[in-house]
Amino acid sequence: MEREQLRQRINELSAKHKSEGLTEAEEIERQALREEFLANFREAFRSQVEMMQLFDKEGKEVTPDKVKEIQRKKGLRDD
Repeated sequence: MEREQLRQRINELSAKHKSEGLTEAEEIERQALREEFLANFREAFRSQVEMMQLFDKEGKEVTPDKVKEIQRKKGLRDD
């Protein structure tokens, strides 16, 4: 499901839960949608961190070695 559609459906179920309650099927759907949303969020956040390069005030790169290695494996670094 697309991110925006996923968010909208989660919000619809949340509003319904607050106003009138959810059926058992809707509760299961809501939990599955939340898990999918969190998985997508974690993947996007991990990707952002893996693409990041850090520099100190003098302009020297201080990116952690673990991140550098991940970047090398993904072909994002030449060094």
